Amino acid sequence: MKNYELMAIFKPNLDAEEVDKNIEKISSVIKDFGGEVISLDKSGRKKLAYEIQNFRDGFFATAVLSLPADKIAEFKRQLRLNDNILRTMFMEVSAKASV
Repeated sequence: MKNYELMAIFKPNLDAEEVDKNIEKISSVIKDFGGEVISLDKSGRKKLAYEIQNFRDGFFATAVLSLPADKIAEFKRQLRLNDNILRTMFMEVSAKASV
């Protein structure tokens, strides 16, 4: 399994409990697909550079996770189906170069 980094921006009209519930829902989907969450960082509410769906700010959360390669497309589809997520960025984490 490869490691991936997921950054998700949640709608700002959610309270902290609802954001935590959405993060737990994403974590359970990862576990259902046979992956695991390695680390999770909730950055909190931040201002966006431009409007997304008429929102000027959002709750940022970043997770490093491992997931089987054949489950990536379905996981991305699950993220798009979540109405509380404004934007996601999903990328593969590469090994750090040794200097």
